[in-house]
Amino acid sequence: MIAAHLQGWGAWIALAGACIGTYLCRAAGVMLAGKINQDSEIFRWLAAVTYAMVAALTIRLIVLPIGLLTTVPLWIRLLICALSLGIMMSKPQQRFVPALLIGTLLMVSYGVIR
Repeated sequence: MIAAHLQGWGAWIALAGACIGTYLCRAAGVMLAGKINQDSEIFRWLAAVTYAMVAALTIRLIVLPIGLLTTVPLWIRLLICALSLGIMMSKPQQRFVPALLIGTLLMVSYGVIR
């Protein structure tokens, strides 16, 4: 009887559970934030691991893409990345958003022209 009532609600129940879990972890983080020393060894290690994961995922997207990005040749993906990095590194404090926009527009332009 209960199974018939829950049919089709499995995904919604999973989403609700994920949201509750996420917000409980965030609430715990907010409560503990004032008590944590951000200059400790563990936080420096966590920052290093986080940056390493972001770098690894970025490289994976560029070198081993999935989906529509696989139709773009590797040399074009690398060229667009190099141009975007060049723009960003010219003035790192002011050029992050323009570098993202240029990279995105170049990739979209390649898709439209091709």
